[in-house]
Amino acid sequence: MLTSCSQDLDLTPTNDITADVAYSTPEGYKSALAKVYGSFALTSGTGPGDSDLGGIDAGTSDFLRLYWNAQQLTTDEGICAWLGDPGVADLNYQTWNSSNVMLRGLYTRSIYHITVINEFLRESTEEKLAARGISGNDATIIGQYRAEARFLRAYQYWVLMDLYGNPPFITEENEIGVTPPSQITRPELFNYVESELLAVQDLLVAAQQNEYARVDQGAAWALLARLYLNAEVYLGQGNGKYTEAVTYASKVIGAGYSLMDQYEHLFMADNDQNNPEVIFPIAYDGIQTQNNGGTTFIINSSVHGTMTPANFGIPAGGWGGNRSRSTLPAAFDDASGDTDKRAMFFGSNPNIEDPAVFTEGLAVTKFSNKTSSNENGKSINGTFVSTDFPLFRLAEQYLIYAEAVLRGGTGGSNTQALAYLNLLRERAYGNASGNLSNISLDIVLEERSRELYWEAFRRTDLIRYGRYTGGSYLWPFKGGQADGASTESYRTLFPIPAADLIANPNLEQNTGY
Repeated sequence: MLTSCSQDLDLTPTNDITADVAYSTPEGYKSALAKVYGSFALTSGTGPGDSDLGGIDAGTSDFLRLYWNAQQLTTDEGICAWLGDPGVADLNYQTWNSSNVMLRGLYTRSIYHITVINEFLRESTEEKLAARGISGNDATIIGQYRAEARFLRAYQYWVLMDLYGNPPFITEENEIGVTPPSQITRPELFNYVESELLAVQDLLVAAQQNEYARVDQGAAWALLARLYLNAEVYLGQGNGKYTEAVTYASKVIGAGYSLMDQYEHLFMADNDQNNPEVIFPIAYDGIQTQNNGGTTFIINSSVHGTMTPANFGIPAGGWGGNRSRSTLPAAFDDASGDTDKRAMFFGSNPNIEDPAVFTEGLAVTKFSNKTSSNENGKSINGTFVSTDFPLFRLAEQYLIYAEAVLRGGTGGSNTQALAYLNLLRERAYGNASGNLSNISLDIVLEERSRELYWEAFRRTDLIRYGRYTGGSYLWPFKGGQADGASTESYRTLFPIPAADLIANPNLEQNTGY
């Protein structure tokens, strides 16, 4: 399998195992599928100190750590104290350029994952299966593997479209290394992602019927709903697809998922057990998937040594890096958690004077390596964690339904939208005391922050609401100023990394960079 990464998508196997050996049996195909999924959770296939990517510290090079930083640190929800780490300060302040190592790392990680998937798809065609003597039920199951891989590729192209707009584009139909990949426009990529998801939805296993942490129909519908909710951002104003967003959110809602009884249990080390709400997670295991990214990063970076790390299931951890800006706890009427249980913070002073001091501002304690029975999650050294990260869960679909209805989508109602939001609030409050009596777009955005904070949604949400850049909505240290300052509108897209522009003459930089 692929073991290293170079520019663009020009990657080739570097070991001595040929495709005909690796894919000679149905078991070999499932092992290869594990590599496809593993590229989400691991920095490499050889251990936490290595990375499939070059030019970036291995510990910072996994997908979720890079994606989370891009979606959270650049917004009003999070800020990082590690100002000496390459790229961090510019994310905190919305002052990045095309050489930012973290943005280049995320771009490269997504492309690497796509490349791994393309290779799997090349080797799992009907012709390849027949040539290797694989037929019947084995071939049918491998066909389902292909549908899962196509979903994961569509997801990574959605990430590139959402964050970078106009990335290089290649599928299994392209020969590796023949010519540099061409660049695809954002609207073209929207159409591709949409068409792939529509094509695979009926090829996937029925919702909730696949193995845990594998893709099923519910995941395809959930990503379609998210894609359609943001269609005006990707296609331009006036090209909304809110009716489609209502349709696919409703398909997820009607597929038998239900809310977890207690909100905090969604983010604990046993959230892989009896969890009716999560549609598709990235699975982590403190022994089998060790790396300094993923939820190991989210939990350790959110805890300081003075917070008793053992209380969070990381007795040897607590890195003191990421905490909330004052705007996040202010989203709650009561940030103590005594009423709205979703308010999960540590500390007494929400204000930050010096971003380099972790103890200024409230720490976020939403994710933990404790189980719901207060046991430690699996961990080989007291730092790596076993808490899975929900990429899609039912609560988001309630919120998509509500917003899409308010933006003019048909097939739903304001009454039902309000009922869905109140289901979230009844869980949060433990009763109907926090229920809303009316609904608006601003209320939905506020509820998204309360429900989904620290889950890598905020940048995309603020852009959709027109509040990410500019000066109409400020937050502490936006633009590098303590009280916040206006930032350039072009920053709704991240830059194509400068190194890739040099390597690939087919690429043009995004406006402003």
